[in-house]
Amino acid sequence: MVRFLGSVFGGLFTLVTMGVLFVALSVGAIFYMYSSDLPSHERLAQYAPATISRIYSTEGRIIDEFAHERRLFVPIEDVPDLVKHAFISAEDKNFYTHHGYDVTGMASAFVDAIKSRGQNLRGASTITQQVMKNFLLSGDRTGERKIKELILASRLEETLSKDKILELYLNEIFLGQNSYGVAAAAQTYFNKPLTDLAPHEAAMLAAMPQAPSQYHPVRAMKRVTERRNYVLREMWQNGYIDEATYRSEKDLPLKSVQNGDFPAFRDALPPRDYFTDEIRRQLSGTFGEEELFGGGLSIRATVDSELQAEAAKALRRGLERYDRGIGVWRGTGKTIAPDQLTSEQAWRDALSATDVPRDIADWRPAVVLDVGDRSARIGIEAEPEDADGHFIPADDVTWARKRQPDGKLGPKAKRAGDLVSVGDVVLVRAVTDDKTGDFQRWSLRQVPEVQGGFMAMDVVTGRVLAMQGGYSYQDSVFNRATQAARQPGSSFKPFVYAAALDSGFTPATIVVDAPIEVNTPQGLWRPKNASNKFYGPTTIRTGIEQSRNLMTVRIAEEIGMDTVAGYAERFGVYDRMDPFLSNALGSQETTLFRMVAAYAMFANGGQRVEPTLVDRVQDRFGRTVYRHDQRLCEDCQLASLNAGDALNIVSRRERVIDAITAYQLTSMMEGVVTRGTARGVNLPVPVAGKTGTTNDAKDVWFIGYTSNIVAGCYIGYDQPRTLGSGASGGGFCGPVFEQFMRQAIKKYGGSKFKVPPGGYFISIDRFSGARLSDGASGDNVVAEYFREGEEPIFGLGALVDGGFSMGGNLPLFAYGEVDQGTSSATVTTATGERKIIPKKADFGTLSSGGLY
Repeated sequence: MVRFLGSVFGGLFTLVTMGVLFVALSVGAIFYMYSSDLPSHERLAQYAPATISRIYSTEGRIIDEFAHERRLFVPIEDVPDLVKHAFISAEDKNFYTHHGYDVTGMASAFVDAIKSRGQNLRGASTITQQVMKNFLLSGDRTGERKIKELILASRLEETLSKDKILELYLNEIFLGQNSYGVAAAAQTYFNKPLTDLAPHEAAMLAAMPQAPSQYHPVRAMKRVTERRNYVLREMWQNGYIDEATYRSEKDLPLKSVQNGDFPAFRDALPPRDYFTDEIRRQLSGTFGEEELFGGGLSIRATVDSELQAEAAKALRRGLERYDRGIGVWRGTGKTIAPDQLTSEQAWRDALSATDVPRDIADWRPAVVLDVGDRSARIGIEAEPEDADGHFIPADDVTWARKRQPDGKLGPKAKRAGDLVSVGDVVLVRAVTDDKTGDFQRWSLRQVPEVQGGFMAMDVVTGRVLAMQGGYSYQDSVFNRATQAARQPGSSFKPFVYAAALDSGFTPATIVVDAPIEVNTPQGLWRPKNASNKFYGPTTIRTGIEQSRNLMTVRIAEEIGMDTVAGYAERFGVYDRMDPFLSNALGSQETTLFRMVAAYAMFANGGQRVEPTLVDRVQDRFGRTVYRHDQRLCEDCQLASLNAGDALNIVSRRERVIDAITAYQLTSMMEGVVTRGTARGVNLPVPVAGKTGTTNDAKDVWFIGYTSNIVAGCYIGYDQPRTLGSGASGGGFCGPVFEQFMRQAIKKYGGSKFKVPPGGYFISIDRFSGARLSDGASGDNVVAEYFREGEEPIFGLGALVDGGFSMGGNLPLFAYGEVDQGTSSATVTTATGERKIIPKKADFGTLSSGGLY
């Protein structure tokens, strides 16, 4: 019997032993099979997570950031113990004792699942396993993935320290609201750094990994609070906080940015604008989008925040001035349904969800709540209601007419109801008394249909100080300063004159201003002056001051369009300019960005300057990977300078044109501002510039500069059409330039333009080109700068006609004479004779055309 029992037990023991051995061999075989093709865990030692790239202003303030995954990397030594303990308590309380996987935890999870009959399924993955899943494996819930996870976790524990593994976890984990890592999440939910978190706030962050997409602190407040309190209890039971702290912290309400308890971090940033978006566009091309949105770059922008605001203000004022002059009401085109106007909370929620621009200073979105006999009551975003309510009075709408369903314009509005209806979403601005600042009324506003661009930059360094690519970035992200290719019109003429001055012309050269006919494949081209008049032999100074097209065409024909094209390409106005004669008048399209940069080379004496929106870019480790300013400054490395010594900065930039040519042009363009087509610009320092107006006034330009800043503006419809017969660069863009430059001059000053060596001044008559005595004075006297060794020819001896003949019977206007319209006029011709022009005189067989 005993032998029998011994045989039975021996057999059972053998069976069990063989079974255990078989299971062990099977498990070993499975682990061996899956471990043969696993990804390498060693690369985690060089972990460089995708982190936020940030743009800083010149003052060091964050003005924008870019990221696909919003993450702020924090080294483990900078993570407070409170945050570490919260996540360890929530996710892996045996983290510091296990070897990558927690057998006790897995067993406990298995028991809980059996007891609850599958109702209480919870994960048993350690923090190390989660790191493996997040970095090297997929999120599939399969046995194969789990086995690989266990193998990699055990290997990682042998390679990296516990703190390094925890660093990987805390910086990689997704915590909802596009926040990756604990630092970004603390900013997203509490707008705090990790060091300022209280225990209940750290516990809330640690609650998120369980269901980050579902645990919204407002919509799922109860669930998040319960999970937060669970984490607090685990922290207490694990000895990280005492009982008193646990009990006080768990009773605190769940506060968050999303619930309005803290201001959002994004609220402290200015709205994204054309400047920072252009940085994004350019650096995406330079570094690649992946690096920009995940490389943790620190980008130091060139923007001057004060001047950027002034640029936006000046351009908007110019565009709005034209739009209100047109007097057509378009509104926003957005409405709110009547059932959403039944209560204040309802219309406020609906209004906040309406997509209208909110980046226009002093403008507010509003909704029309009621329309009365004269006024309309409105509800305004972020403006508390009062007993009387807020209204648009009838007096505020009389400037506009509304387009009717048949496309025709209605009569001018006499009451608010002529323009708006109940439910209309509108934009309003508070009108205040200019002297006292007291509130007067709410005024209707609209984004103009006409658009434009503005840009300003330092003439020496190329640093772009301000850029406005349209009326509102939130209304239209298209950057008209850099992306809109438009005809520059007469603002291109300085490049023709620059080529001429380097081709033997002098400031005393006389050019014939008379009709021209040019045969082209498209037919006969007859350019004209803006005034439809001819002025005969004229100095080139007067030609550029008064923007004479016929003179410019003759100059271009004389020196050759290939020469003109070469200069335009050298200045960067075009990559390739077609050598057509009409292009001398600015008919080939370019961008404001290129034109402003090209004018900077006139202002700085003819040296190459490359415009930039970025001073410097540093990678995540603080290494400089881009620096714009390549000038050499050996003295900058010294600890100090001797008294009276200045820094010795060496520039090796290419010379684009001769310095004397640049000064001669600058002097002529000073005349454009003082007595020419931009004479409306009035500033306290010397200013040079040139206007531009294209055919049918579809685009108007002005680009001007002081001794240190160049700025340019263009205005026109996105789908080009005429701005009206009275539109001009000086009248439309001139005021924009002047408003901006007044603020720029207050900050950066200005001086007389530097006269380069190698020349001398001669007084000449700016009308006839005749040489005058050194002591001559009067409005007709101008001191022109000539090159040393140059023997200028004065008067008609220096006449240029470009190969085009001048008719002998043409009515020529002397400088300063005014056309009297349809009435007869007496004029002095170029020969000194007095002639009477009859009422219906014309130009014979010549008709009008071309750019002006």
